Amino acid sequence: NTAMVDIDVKSRPSRPHWYERYVQPCVAEVLGSALFIFIGCLSVVEDVEGTGRLQPALAHGLALGLTIAILGDI
Repeated sequence: NTAMVDIDVKSRPSRPHWYERYVQPCVAEVLGSALFIFIGCLSVVEDVEGTGRLQPALAHGLALGLTIAILGDI
């Protein structure tokens, strides 16, 4: 009787490309910050008397939520 020997060969996980490690997170950070600041500033440009603090707060919250939804996995 010959016994079969199972050899577990563990492949090394491939390292991500330099673009995915360094450039992509930086670009995502710049785009996310620009979107957040741009939408936040635009929400205050035409401040109607009745909105008060609600309009900028909602705009910043929605911009942050959108940024996290789009760029969160990066």
